[in-house]
Amino acid sequence: MMKLLLGLSRAIDALNERVGRATHWLILAAILFSAGNAVSRYGFNLSSNAFLDIQWYLYSIVFLGAAGYTLKHNQHVRIDLVSGMLSPRTRAWIDIFGGVFMLLPVCLIIFWYGWTAFLEAYRIQEGSLDAGGLPRWPIKVVVPLAFLLLILQGVSETIKRIAFLRGLLETVTEERVNQVNAPLLARARGINLVERRTPEAGRYASLVTLEGSATVGGTVAAGGEPRIVRLGEHWLD
Repeated sequence: MMKLLLGLSRAIDALNERVGRATHWLILAAILFSAGNAVSRYGFNLSSNAFLDIQWYLYSIVFLGAAGYTLKHNQHVRIDLVSGMLSPRTRAWIDIFGGVFMLLPVCLIIFWYGWTAFLEAYRIQEGSLDAGGLPRWPIKVVVPLAFLLLILQGVSETIKRIAFLRGLLETVTEERVNQVNAPLLARARGINLVERRTPEAGRYASLVTLEGSATVGGTVAAGGEPRIVRLGEHWLD
């Protein structure tokens, strides 16, 4: 059963990873539209409310669409002063409780109301109140879709933490590390950095070890970046 659930978790992770990476390009598009609108307005005295609308449309898609991607990479705000003092198992239990009783119920409520609001906007073909603006109803579908992705990622994170508590996963966090901050982190803890790569089964493709009393368990997905997960008994969020 857990094997099937972990397969589902990997599929959800892959979906939100693709969506999150796609939103990167929308940031560039928003910048180009904003710059183009400024040039046409102040340089040629030409402007349109549609250009203003498309800017916040794109920003909304980025902000909402990347929520699941952000949760996957464990980058939402935490109270590090508290969580950093807890053991990995305690933090996993807290994440499960928070996901099941806080994250998922709230997201389900917003998904439901967002979907009904979109259907009503579509029914009346809601448009912009500004002359020449874009239709409003298409952008409203982003709210339920974004929270659906967040719900799915919440399910995935819960599955991974249950698997971790049952000893089926070594780690549940996916912290990125690059060639610059890994040595800095090691030196800050007074240890020497030695990287040793070994194949592992499943989704993990490498192991990074710090020489001395502390160890760093790292993972590299296919074609991905090194990720730091653990430094001694201090798990990094």
